[in-house]
Amino acid sequence: MAAAVGGGQIREAIRSLGLAGLPVCVHSSLRSFGHVVGGADTVIDAFLDEGCTLVVPTFSAVMFGIAPPEGMRPPRNGFDYGSAQESPGSGRIFTPESNELSASMGAIPAAVLARPGRVRGNNPLCSFTALGPGADLVREQRPLDVYAPLRLLGARGGFVLLIGVGLERMTLVHLAEEKSGRAPFRRWANGPDGLPLEVEVGSCSDGFRKLEPVLAPLARETRVGESLWRAFPARATVDAAAAAIRERPDLTHCGSADCLRCADALAGGPRV
Repeated sequence: MAAAVGGGQIREAIRSLGLAGLPVCVHSSLRSFGHVVGGADTVIDAFLDEGCTLVVPTFSAVMFGIAPPEGMRPPRNGFDYGSAQESPGSGRIFTPESNELSASMGAIPAAVLARPGRVRGNNPLCSFTALGPGADLVREQRPLDVYAPLRLLGARGGFVLLIGVGLERMTLVHLAEEKSGRAPFRRWANGPDGLPLEVEVGSCSDGFRKLEPVLAPLARETRVGESLWRAFPARATVDAAAAAIRERPDLTHCGSADCLRCADALAGGPRV
C-alpha cells in the first residue's frame, strides 16, 4: 500500500511545477492520490499556503436547470427539444452564495465551496469558485459569459492543473472551441427575478482526449502519491487547442454517431 500523502508533499509538487503564487484552475480526483492525510482540506491549504489563487469548477445543472422555455430554443443547440424534459430547478433560484453543486464535481470543489470567503461566479449551471488573493477573477462570470474566469486565468499567467484526471475534464478546451469560432450551447435556469433566462454551457468533452498530441508538449508533470499531475499554461493551451480545432474541427468529436452536441458543435453551435 502506498504511503499517505501529506500537505508538505503537495506543496513541494506545487513549487516543482512552478505554480506557486499563480492562479490555478484545478480539475481533480481526490481518490487518485491513494490517501491524503486530512482529505480535501489538506489539498486546498497547500495551494493557499503557496500563495496560489485556487479556482475550481462548481457546476450545478442538476439542481438549477429547467426545461427550455418557448422563445428560448435556438437551432443547432445540441438539444432535442422534442424529448420529454425534467425541470430539477423548477421554482429554484441560484445565487453565488449557494453551496450546492453536482455530486460529480468531487470532494475538492465541495470543500472549496464550504470555505469562508470563497467567491463563486454568477452562472447558475456552470459556475467557477475561487479562494486566494486573486479570487475576484470569478466575479466576471455571467450567465452569458461562462468562460470569463478562464480568460482572466490566461491573462494573469495562470495554469490549468489536472490532478488524476484526463483532458476530457479540462474546461479550458471549451474556451478554445469558442476562440475557434464555435458558439457555446444555451441551457436554461431561473433568473434572480424568477423568470427563465438563457445560460451558456459547454459542449461534449469526451473527445478532448484526442488533443493529447497537440497539448502534451505544453504539459509540466509530476506525481504526488499515486496521482499524476499535469499543469498546462492557460493562454498557450487555449491558443494551441483553438488552432488545432480550426484546422481539424472533428478532432473534438467523441466518436458517437448519436451525439447531437458534438454534431452541432462541429456545425458552429447555436444560431442565437
